[in-house]
Amino acid sequence: MELIIVTGMSGSGKSVAVNALEDIGFYCVDNLPPEFILPFAKFQSKSEVADNKLALVVDSRSKDLFPKFSDELKKLDSEHIEYNILFLDCSDQTLLKRYKETRRKHPLMDSEMSSLEMAISRERQNFEVIRGKADFVIDTTFLSAAKLKKLVTESFTKTKGEYMQVKTVSFGYKFGIPSDADLVFDLRYLPNPFYISELRDHTGLNDDVYEYVMSNPLADELFSKLQDLVEYLIPLYVEEGKSQLVIAYGCTGGKHRSVSFARKTAEYFRNKGLNVVEYHRDIDRKNDGTH
Repeated sequence: MELIIVTGMSGSGKSVAVNALEDIGFYCVDNLPPEFILPFAKFQSKSEVADNKLALVVDSRSKDLFPKFSDELKKLDSEHIEYNILFLDCSDQTLLKRYKETRRKHPLMDSEMSSLEMAISRERQNFEVIRGKADFVIDTTFLSAAKLKKLVTESFTKTKGEYMQVKTVSFGYKFGIPSDADLVFDLRYLPNPFYISELRDHTGLNDDVYEYVMSNPLADELFSKLQDLVEYLIPLYVEEGKSQLVIAYGCTGGKHRSVSFARKTAEYFRNKGLNVVEYHRDIDRKNDGTH
């Protein structure tokens, strides 16, 4: 059996993630009280279906039952039931905006916690331990529903045992650093293609920009060192039991230098046979005049 436990902040996109998992063959159960995780997993493990894949959503809607979440995960460990935790996160500001747009009530709001800000803050505190145990963390702050679905689909289409994933992310510093990054590299010291007129409107996905960035001796030397670093780290991550290494490259706008490096890294580790997800967070953003 392949078991994924989906959890995370309310309003972070868990419904979209579950729909994506369902589309690739997972049997999904939403809003499951934590105390039912182990019985449900045992029941499903007895299924004779060849491709037995189960996704359970456990979150703050469990209310008073939620504190049992960590204890129930320990029970899975004691029963030697393998599972992966997918945690969906999002910035507080974006969560506030989403709730105000949908006018839905946060599951932790009640007479004692009447403000949305307080509910989000309390929920983040409640999730601190679970987030630290997560195998996969996806920050949906800047993600559309379509992009989130694509990321989830790419992350979980591998067969069991192939889940050590290298995720390469490009971003623009003026939009903030991705909160799910394990390694962050600042590329703003490299020559900026924005200032070359024929490259300005292209991105690192275009070969002319890519070759301009990667042909620079500084870029070539940096990539060589990064390659050695990541190849050294991956076995250590696997030994620790982690399933995901997120490498984020930042430049000013997230369109040229960072995209080129994320693309190069993804190509390199795909050729090594690793499970690679390539994501360019800010590549479609409109230019606001800063570079």
